[in-house]
Amino acid sequence: MRYAQGGGLTAAQRAKREQVRLCAAELFARGYTDLQIAKELRVSRMSANRWRRAWAHGGGAALTSRGPASLPRLSEAQFARLEAALLRGPAAHGWNDQYWTLTRVRRVIGRMFHVSYSLPGVWKLLTRHGWSCQVPARRARERDEKAIEVWKEQVWPAVERPRRTWARGSASKTSAGAL
Repeated sequence: MRYAQGGGLTAAQRAKREQVRLCAAELFARGYTDLQIAKELRVSRMSANRWRRAWAHGGGAALTSRGPASLPRLSEAQFARLEAALLRGPAAHGWNDQYWTLTRVRRVIGRMFHVSYSLPGVWKLLTRHGWSCQVPARRARERDEKAIEVWKEQVWPAVERPRRTWARGSASKTSAGAL
């Protein structure tokens, strides 16, 4: 996915990045080099160079935002309906356990709106609207704390290979330690 959270940029974030590009255009006009602009605006030299080429061909208008990279297939009203359906829980949609998976959410979207999403597309849609991956708050009923402690204290030390702190080593994967 293109951005860290997989959700793309909001309109405010796009406007902020556009301001950085337009500031770069002013610096181009003053004769700054790509390296100077990169340091000044805290961007990569490659981005400054790409912006300079766009600016040279189309001026400041070439650096304005073109809008979102992709428009969502569901409108805000449709997502509100989907969110209400998801909040009712998986049991309301025929699954016995109480957790959502991307595959299940994709199936609900298909049933409700007759729209097909890929799994990364479902993840992008959900994160764009503030949903995130959740970890269960409770532990399994079958969990045996005493058995876990015994394993940690007795079994793991026997299985774990002791570290060889006394031998010379090498960071190289292909050569032995220097003598």
